[in-house]
Amino acid sequence: MRYLGTNIELAVNKLKVSYTDEGPDNAPVIILIHGFPLNKSMWNKQVEVLIENYRVIAYDVRGHGSSEAGTEDFSIELFANDLLALMDELKIERATLCGLSMGGYIALNAMGNYPKRFDALILCDTSCAADTSEAKEKRLMTIESIDKNGIERYANESLKNLFAAESFVTNRESIVWVKEMITDTPVKTFSSTLIALTKRKETCDKLSRIEVPVLILVGKEDKITPPDVALLMQKSINGSQMYIIEHAGHLSNIENTYEFNNQLLNFIDSVNQQPEKYVKRDRLVTEVYHASKITQHEKLLKDINAKILRITGKIKDHYPELAKNMDEMPVKSSTEDNQEITLEHLTNYYESLNSVLNKYRQESPKIGE
Repeated sequence: MRYLGTNIELAVNKLKVSYTDEGPDNAPVIILIHGFPLNKSMWNKQVEVLIENYRVIAYDVRGHGSSEAGTEDFSIELFANDLLALMDELKIERATLCGLSMGGYIALNAMGNYPKRFDALILCDTSCAADTSEAKEKRLMTIESIDKNGIERYANESLKNLFAAESFVTNRESIVWVKEMITDTPVKTFSSTLIALTKRKETCDKLSRIEVPVLILVGKEDKITPPDVALLMQKSINGSQMYIIEHAGHLSNIENTYEFNNQLLNFIDSVNQQPEKYVKRDRLVTEVYHASKITQHEKLLKDINAKILRITGKIKDHYPELAKNMDEMPVKSSTEDNQEITLEHLTNYYESLNSVLNKYRQESPKIGE
């Protein structure tokens, strides 16, 4: 018997697993696997758009969210086996897999070991490579830091890498939400998962054997698994597609939900050959664009604004003594107070920023070094 809803609990491998199961019966199945240290709720906006035509499963990986951790040592292989066990319990023979970051590692492992169980693969802001020695050392240092300083400090630092610089102005609510997900994760899960990530095996040599359709999505500003990493995977997977999500970092599905969902739906619809629904949705997408009055000119303004925000962030990072002066500038960056992005506003902001920098340059010549 199928249970519909969110936060459903099911015994899998003798552990309680929390999952969401929504959408029509007998529809193609999409399984969403979250990143670390997050939970299934990170996919909420994707579930909303998928459930009209697809059965969608989003679940909490062992030890994350509301799923139990058990006593076994964490590993990507264990997580992949949990996934297959969940599919068996739900009587799902085949599905499309979509994983972000750690979820991508799990998806690649599952695809490599159980290729007949999957119809398509979507890899988001992830990599096929194993950790370098430097990365392993950094993860182990993170465990020590969390044990010593707690999760709050880790959360504040990790957010800087998870999000694009502009998101700290344009997407503050999401940053608060993601921080809550991080701080709600048990300390034991942090250490166990970080160790599992250091021990994971590379899957790059298996990419050429993937025979199902593959879509690779990556945030343009992703610092953790940048577009170059995604491109290497795309070149290794025959017939795969790749799309770079503008105005997004490592959490591209959250930072630019509209563009992410558009690419996701285009791909899944094409895999499942649903032309009528595809055309219907494209019409809706066009209407949304017109309703929002999105034009090439406004996209250009948004791109310029994003670059200015990145520059502003870098200045504050390198010259923290300037942060107070910049915060008190008479003209704020666009969207900081829901301002309309216009060329005039960008010009005024740039002139205001330039004035602050010139004043500081006179008082402290080191800015020119």
